Amino acid sequence: MTSAYRCACFALPSKLLKKIAAKVSEADRHVLHGHMEHTAQLRSMRSALSAPAPTLRLLATSAHKAVSPYQRAVFDAGSNTQLPGKSVRTEGGKPVRDAAVNQVYDNTGITLDFFLKVFGRNSIDNRGMRVTSAVHFGKNFSNAMWTGEQMVYGDGDANVGGFTQSLDIIAHELAHGVTQHIVPGGLGVVRVPVKDREFKAQTHELKGQSGALNESFSDVMGSMVKQWHAGQDATQASWLLGEHMLAPAHGRAIRSLKDPGNRKLTWFEDDQFKSMAQYVDGADVHDGSGIPNRAFYLTAKKIGGYSWEAAGPIWYAALSSLSHKASFEDAAHATLQAALARHGMKSKEYRAVRAAWRTVKVLP
Repeated sequence: MTSAYRCACFALPSKLLKKIAAKVSEADRHVLHGHMEHTAQLRSMRSALSAPAPTLRLLATSAHKAVSPYQRAVFDAGSNTQLPGKSVRTEGGKPVRDAAVNQVYDNTGITLDFFLKVFGRNSIDNRGMRVTSAVHFGKNFSNAMWTGEQMVYGDGDANVGGFTQSLDIIAHELAHGVTQHIVPGGLGVVRVPVKDREFKAQTHELKGQSGALNESFSDVMGSMVKQWHAGQDATQASWLLGEHMLAPAHGRAIRSLKDPGNRKLTWFEDDQFKSMAQYVDGADVHDGSGIPNRAFYLTAKKIGGYSWEAAGPIWYAALSSLSHKASFEDAAHATLQAALARHGMKSKEYRAVRAAWRTVKVLP
């Protein structure tokens, strides 16, 4: 059985771009508003079919050779908005002169390698699908996104940039594809009523606690890939997503999993929630994602060691039991069940998961 997936997910929330647009020159403001409108259109033009992945399982490192190798293809959109663009590098091809192409190729490879080595996942769909990416999309387009079918990267401008260089942002976006193939219908994907559409072409979006969980899973994966590649444990990691992408005048990072909403760590008007005491129904999914983000951070920190060794597999296993409309409480129970199955009720892992969800006030 297949299910329509009509919602693309992008790296920078439109709210952040709007806040920046309100503080920059008229010329920059016009460019940023154009980016936001085109982003909304791209999100809605997508109408791909995706099927749930096979039953998830963790593979030992020694079993890697039995899994089909992943395939990457990078295209150059040439500052246009027609996808995919001109083919410039495919799997096994030598580096080219274009740094953005090589950065996407390498960072995509690191992310797929993480999914394979840590979770035994064979590419985004667990069936070895080719991962297609387009760089130089639009003129100074200030975003990166998973369209539901492929990755798209803009070059950014003086306010926001570095999309192809940011391993955690690339991993975050590719993780949206993983979620798409695990949760039938898309976790938190809803149709936007005509009266509520920001733009005419905007038909679907992520919404509610389930949409926030979708964003959170991507943040968790992006953070773990970054830590895994750097060899950092839970104490050494910054737990910041999208560091150095914003101009210094706008902030330091896109989000913090350790301390959501801390504007000294992220950006000047970050409104992420860190507990249910702050949550408001209908809130932006990026704001709401701070609650499960912090639950993961607290779990990983309490367990200790590397986040991808214990906390990560618990979160990954839990995702497969979530429904299209899952709530934070559903996610809490799913991670507890995964911890129970893997480690037992008396384990430090189970206690860490339970304590984390209680700290963010999802569980009593």
